[in-house]
Amino acid sequence: MSEPLSRRELLRTAAAGLGLRVMTAVTPQHPRSHNPDRERLARWVSALRSEGLARPERPLGQAAARAGELAQGTVYQPGTLDAYLQFGGRPEREPLTLWLTRFDCVTLVESCLAVGRAAAGDASWGAFGREIERMRYRGGRRDGYSSRLHYFSEWIEDGGRRGLVRDLGAELGGAADTRPLRFMTAHRASYPALRDDSVFARIGEIERSRDGAPRLVVPTKRLPLVVDRIETGDVLAFATEIPGLDVTHAAFAYRGPDGVLRVLHAPLSGGVVEITRRTLPEYVAAIRHATGILVARPLRT
Repeated sequence: MSEPLSRRELLRTAAAGLGLRVMTAVTPQHPRSHNPDRERLARWVSALRSEGLARPERPLGQAAARAGELAQGTVYQPGTLDAYLQFGGRPEREPLTLWLTRFDCVTLVESCLAVGRAAAGDASWGAFGREIERMRYRGGRRDGYSSRLHYFSEWIEDGGRRGLVRDLGAELGGAADTRPLRFMTAHRASYPALRDDSVFARIGEIERSRDGAPRLVVPTKRLPLVVDRIETGDVLAFATEIPGLDVTHAAFAYRGPDGVLRVLHAPLSGGVVEITRRTLPEYVAAIRHATGILVARPLRT
């Protein structure tokens, strides 16, 4: 497992999201202007542009997967989006937290897609942040903790409604998962923001609003039949039979020079961003409680 954030790193995370400036020691080796996250954005955008992946005729997924390749070796770090809550931040004032030097599984997906979109136009840090915001929040509008798309199946549906992704579940033969989503409210103690009764109530409303919205899951046993129709950069969400929960992990599909479909992800078990040795069907089959995958194709909008 990866090490927890130090107090300094947590403060830096919260402050970065709140738009505050964190003062650090100024040395010749580390001038005040040095910002590894912004430097990464500039380098990755330059790479995508020089390789022709930012052109509008190229699939966004290819650009996002290339950003994921460049992210290989980056540390996995859970909980960065909620770090502000540990220092008195209030759920109704959710900050926009941005990183390119550490990821969890979902922030890797969002960040690589945002880099791919930014590379095609305004590649400033502000533009990168706006791309993150419109993916991470319901309707693209950040309005507190409850506006974040906590259930990844809703992330796909909301993005599909706004033209950010296309759900491939139907065309890949996905089966409807209609189980109600209640994991967050059933595990209230695991979510610091849910200590607030109003936030808890709002999350409950959102969960109930998802009743009757089927999630099209491509079953594990069907994956060998459809891998040739999944492209590099397609977003994968790993469905689970755990009660009240839709998925346990998110990643990109990745087809290397050998033509074999694998998984590019920030692994749940910690470690670093990587491309799996296992094929996609092998990887899904090895996940405890997994029932298959949701698949969404990123779109240029």
